[in-house]
Amino acid sequence: MNSLAAFPASLRCLAILAVLVGMTGCGRTPPAYFRLNMVEATKQRLTSDQERQVSTILLAMFGTPDEPVALPETGLDLAKLKLAAGPVRSDIAGRKNGLYREHCGHCHGITGDAMGPTAAFLNPYPRDYRPGVFKFKSTERSDKPTHDDLVRILHNGIPGTSMPSFALLSDVQIDALVEYVKYLSIRGETELALMRAYFELDDDAEGKLPETQEFLVAETLVPVAEKWQAAADARIAVPEMPAGLDLAVSIAKGKELFYGDKANCVKCHGPTGLGDGQANDYDDWNKAIVEIGKEVQSGLAKAGETSTSGMSADEVAEHRAQVAWLDRFGQVLTGDALRPRTIPPRNLRHGIYRGGRRPLDLYYRIHAGINGAPMPAAKGTVPPEDIWHIVNYVLSLPYEFDGELGADRTLVAQGR
Repeated sequence: MNSLAAFPASLRCLAILAVLVGMTGCGRTPPAYFRLNMVEATKQRLTSDQERQVSTILLAMFGTPDEPVALPETGLDLAKLKLAAGPVRSDIAGRKNGLYREHCGHCHGITGDAMGPTAAFLNPYPRDYRPGVFKFKSTERSDKPTHDDLVRILHNGIPGTSMPSFALLSDVQIDALVEYVKYLSIRGETELALMRAYFELDDDAEGKLPETQEFLVAETLVPVAEKWQAAADARIAVPEMPAGLDLAVSIAKGKELFYGDKANCVKCHGPTGLGDGQANDYDDWNKAIVEIGKEVQSGLAKAGETSTSGMSADEVAEHRAQVAWLDRFGQVLTGDALRPRTIPPRNLRHGIYRGGRRPLDLYYRIHAGINGAPMPAAKGTVPPEDIWHIVNYVLSLPYEFDGELGADRTLVAQGR
């Protein structure tokens, strides 16, 4: 029997259950819930009925923050999810549960949408897991991170940001949190796929998505889950650093590449590596909000200059509907998105590397660039073995004495 043979019935049952669970009574804390991606829903012009259908489907496929569901096709470990999910508590054996809400939810949000209560005060913002885009990993730019990549981030934290190290947690607890991050990401990507699928509906569908196992699982969920399952095979092939390498010679070659047309690192990181080479840009999460905001402002300005005189009744109705949609979109951006912030290039002379300071970590980022960020890939323009020279040059910059910071350090040393 198929895992979702009675899928429509299960959708109705779970929706009713969610309503009953929500009736918590006076004085009791209501259960946590996943927020709908209202920015995407509004962008796709979903109706209220369509938004409800997406919410109901996601409820059946992924459950709730307190009771997660892991269909076999996701490849997720439900036992790990249950350890991370729900309110903070201890079981009968004294084992801590609710790890995500205790350690991650205040920044990344219950939904993983980077809208936790402390998120607006942080710079850079916490990661929004829903698009499934991750910056610091050992895989090619467009591929998912491996399990080990996420473990490393949790264990080490991200220097230069508010993401701390969770090295004090046990390996079992870190594994559970990693699994839950995958769960939130797979859920978020599935939500995006469902919302965008309304554009492809036939007229016979009457504005509703098919609630069949073939569509919901085989066509929507499986393509998302398979990308995660393929991450281990997408690791970047890193050549060994040449044995007996003369470090001074390597640094000189790296500097040449840094300033040259092939790598052209100087364009953003600046002639002294201070990160002042190019005006600040946006990462993909902020850029999407910036572009939508411009569209809304431009649309409202154009609508305000448009006279309805001479329009037919249908044209007037269409004009008013467009204005109402733009007004609603503006309200959604205010309540369901953080104010966009630019992302400056890294100041390489600080010696603070967000994705890790191992030479291997720097190799990954120079080779593949940084997914979701303006940092481009050197892959295809710089030979793989030459990337090691750039790595060595970058690692030398905090100690170089012919740069601005190096000169300052010399004066400090003389003063002592």
